[in-house]
Amino acid sequence: MSKKRSKAREFAVQAVYQWQMSGNELADILRQFAEEKKPKTYEADYFQELLRGVVTNLTELDEMLAPLVDREVEKIDPVERAILRLGAYELQHHMEIPYRVVINEAVEMAKLFGAEQGHKYVNGVIDKLAQKIRAIEVKARQQSSR
Repeated sequence: MSKKRSKAREFAVQAVYQWQMSGNELADILRQFAEEKKPKTYEADYFQELLRGVVTNLTELDEMLAPLVDREVEKIDPVERAILRLGAYELQHHMEIPYRVVINEAVEMAKLFGAEQGHKYVNGVIDKLAQKIRAIEVKARQQSSR
């Protein structure tokens, strides 16, 4: 995992959270992050793609998450919700990233930003989603582990 890509994910979670809570325009959030964050410390293009992708595909992502969570997606803690949406987006739209990397990054962000035990919830949901979306990849990994 690239540190710059991990930092882009971290900023994307913060930006998705901000969008969820404020309802600000995406362009304003992107501009704010561009002004406040040092571009050489993260993959700015990936950050922008993640943020736009989550917002643009929100209905699809929430529909994928809905059967895997224990309450309405909108009632999930906003930090965990942002992380789950980002993880769902990466699983669905970035097949080049191994599912285990997506899970690990989501768990690490939940440890960093989420509630005390939020990382366990995020891990369980993203793992179940990976088994649905990336069934072939998950099965291949399980068979190679034997």
